[in-house]
Amino acid sequence: MTDKIAVLGAGSWGTVLANLLVENGLNVALWTHDQKQVPEINETHHNQHYLPDFVLHDDLRATSDLAEAVAGATVILFVVPTNAIRSVAEQVKPLLQGQPIVAHAAKGLELGTKLRVSEVLAAVLPVGAYRGPVVISGPSHAEDVATKDITTLTVASSDLAAAQAVQKLFMNDYFRLYTNTDVLGVELGAALKNVIAIGAGALHGLGYGDNTKAALMTRGLAEITRLGTHMGANPMTFIGLSGVGDLIVTCTSVHSRNWRAGNALGQGKKLSDVLANMGMVVEGVSTAKVVHELAKDQGCDMPISEGIYQVLYQGAPIKTVITDLMAREGKPEFDFGLTLQTTPKQV
Repeated sequence: MTDKIAVLGAGSWGTVLANLLVENGLNVALWTHDQKQVPEINETHHNQHYLPDFVLHDDLRATSDLAEAVAGATVILFVVPTNAIRSVAEQVKPLLQGQPIVAHAAKGLELGTKLRVSEVLAAVLPVGAYRGPVVISGPSHAEDVATKDITTLTVASSDLAAAQAVQKLFMNDYFRLYTNTDVLGVELGAALKNVIAIGAGALHGLGYGDNTKAALMTRGLAEITRLGTHMGANPMTFIGLSGVGDLIVTCTSVHSRNWRAGNALGQGKKLSDVLANMGMVVEGVSTAKVVHELAKDQGCDMPISEGIYQVLYQGAPIKTVITDLMAREGKPEFDFGLTLQTTPKQV
């Protein structure tokens, strides 16, 4: 075992990815900010809060010492909530040695700055001190990967060799990655689908049927693509794994925190109570605010995302938002003014 991988974040996704890498024969250090998790993972081989009853590999080692986790790592993978990326990266900054690949598996946009996660990492970490950033994204619930359900993801970077190196580390008989150089599109698809998933959950909570859910997902994808291409992403990215693939799984599964939050809102529960009882970060809530601001900045029409923002931040009744969306003026399904491109303008 020559490669050491530092996985930063011992939530459900970080734990499952770290466990997979150990099963692939790699030396993995799983960092957690919660010292109580260390003996639980190292001695009992469980992470009950995030993955009840899932038994971890005996060789997976956790630590709350960030310097210990990062030391000698050839890959540093950030798997912490989006709005914690900056603070953890600041702590990693003085620890970088040997130009490791820096990757992340977060799905959101930073509040305030409106930056994507790769942009946050690039803003904090010194140029030349690392390779990447590399983004891992796509349709993937930790609970399904834990049971070795077949999973396919995208690994994206402007440094294709770095993406291919990460691809090789993760590939096995149930986990497959495809490379992509459109970092912008991959990160936007990952973040924005969480907002649409809150809407999908709300529809379920209100008792709407499959026709309504299909309409939301399809038109939600149109909004994601519209904003993404407006910002310079490759439109093909949004019909791939990190676009429609991730949208499908997040809008249809009870494993999705965003879907569950929306479902509770649809049943009439207050947002503050929903978030307090979730026990994990619901990325779509903060992302909805950033998307609201981005759409204004870009002059981009995103009525569904705007409606979800109104529900979350302005107390708008969900049924009123739905009525308003259905009463909008008729228009063509496709925006034929969209210029398709094969090379993204920005990565």
